[in-house]
Amino acid sequence: MKPTRALTAAALVVPALLAGLAGPAGATARPAAASPAICASSSHPALAARIGRAIQTARRSRVSFVAVEVDDPGAGLLCRLDSASHFDSASVVKATILGSLVRRAQQQHRSLTRTERALAWAMITRSDNNAASALWANLGRARLQHFLNLAGMTHTVLGPGGAWGLTRITAADETRLLWLLLTANRVLGTSARDYALALMADVIPAQRWGVPAGAPRSLVVHVKNGWLPLAPYGWRINSIGGFTGHGSRYSIVVLTQDNPTMAYGVGTVEAIARAVNRHLNPGAAARVPLSVIPPSQQTPDETIP
Repeated sequence: MKPTRALTAAALVVPALLAGLAGPAGATARPAAASPAICASSSHPALAARIGRAIQTARRSRVSFVAVEVDDPGAGLLCRLDSASHFDSASVVKATILGSLVRRAQQQHRSLTRTERALAWAMITRSDNNAASALWANLGRARLQHFLNLAGMTHTVLGPGGAWGLTRITAADETRLLWLLLTANRVLGTSARDYALALMADVIPAQRWGVPAGAPRSLVVHVKNGWLPLAPYGWRINSIGGFTGHGSRYSIVVLTQDNPTMAYGVGTVEAIARAVNRHLNPGAAARVPLSVIPPSQQTPDETIP
C-alpha cells in the first residue's frame, strides 16, 4: 500500500493484538554476540573475511537488532549472522504469498487469471495491502503452509488470522525462498519463477531501498521490502533481494527490529548491503546510492486486522 495511506483504523487495534505476542512466544530472544567470522568460503577465504568484517563494522554503531544472510554460490560464499532468529515479516511475506500463488496455478496446470495477475502486480510492485489480504484469504492457510513445507521454510510461522504482516520469518528461510526463484527446482517451474522475478524487478522507485544499496546498475535487483512499527521492538525494517546479470547470481537478506524510526532502520539495512555489494562487485563504477526516506513516507506499510 502507498505509505501515506497505509495506516488505517484497523492498525489502532495493534496493542490489543500484541498483548498475546509480547511474551516469550512473540519476543525475539537475543543470542550471544556473534563471532566476527560470520562469512565462509573455501575458494575465496580472503573475500569472506573482508565481507564478514565489513558487515560487523556496518552494524557496530547501530542500535538495531539485525539478522543477515548472504549467499553467492559463484564465489562459494555464505554469510550468516543470527539467521535463525525470528522477526515479524511486515511486507516481505508478500513474496511468499506470490510464491504460493504461482505454485497453485502451476499445480492446476493453468495460467494466472486476470484478477490474480492484477492483485499480484499491485502486491509486489506497490506493496498494496488490500491485494495481499485478498490473495492471503483466497489461498488459505492450508495452501500457504503447504508452500512453506515444499519450500523447506520450516521455521516460518504464518501470522494469526488475516495478519499476514505478523508472519514470523528468519533470514535463513527468506534465503531459501529467494533461491527457489533464482534457480531451477521441483517446486516452481521456469515460467513461475520468471514471472515472480519480473514483478520483484519492477518495484516502484520509492520502494527500492534496502539491499539494492551499493549494487552496480548493471545487475537486475529483484527486491521486496517491509516496514512496520510495533511495540515493544520498534520499527521492523526488512529487505530481501536477488541479484542477477553478467554471470552473477547472489542473494542478500537483512532483517531488523528495535529501530527508532523507519529511516534509521533503512540506514542500518543499507549500510550492511552497501558493504556486501561493494565487495562482491569490485571495480564497478556505477552503484545504487543510499536512500533518503522523506518524513512524509515514514509511515507503516501494514494494516494489522
